[in-house]
Amino acid sequence: MTAAPAVVVHEVAQARAALAAAGPRGVLLLSAPGAVAGMGAAWFRALVLAAAASHPRVRWQAALDCGAAPGHVLGALRMGLRMLVLDPGVPAFAGLAALVAAEGGLLLPARPKALDLGRVDLRRPGGQAMVAQWLCITPDDTRDTTG
Repeated sequence: MTAAPAVVVHEVAQARAALAAAGPRGVLLLSAPGAVAGMGAAWFRALVLAAAASHPRVRWQAALDCGAAPGHVLGALRMGLRMLVLDPGVPAFAGLAALVAAEGGLLLPARPKALDLGRVDLRRPGGQAMVAQWLCITPDDTRDTTG
């Protein structure tokens, strides 16, 4: 999927904290499950671009979770998002995966393991340390804190 460790971000401050703590492999900014239905692709794109603007030298990727809604995949692709998550049980999954790949993107059949920053108090040193530790994990680390 991706070599960068993933964090679930719900707001710009969380994305900025993840980018600030990112190691040399960078970070994958992942939306909440099914976030496209509630917040939309434009909101998520704006969130990650606003955060990235404050950390221009950090490597990052963004993945928007489309849940089981294949129509949102096309909208997100038009918005410029190139990494998307879609339930593989959706009948159109294979066709959409090919379409996304043709546009230089990647349609993931499952969410990557991630640290959900909605569950971390970033105002506390312990929370910041947790993020820094997560972002320095090895690629074969199997911890999952998405609950």
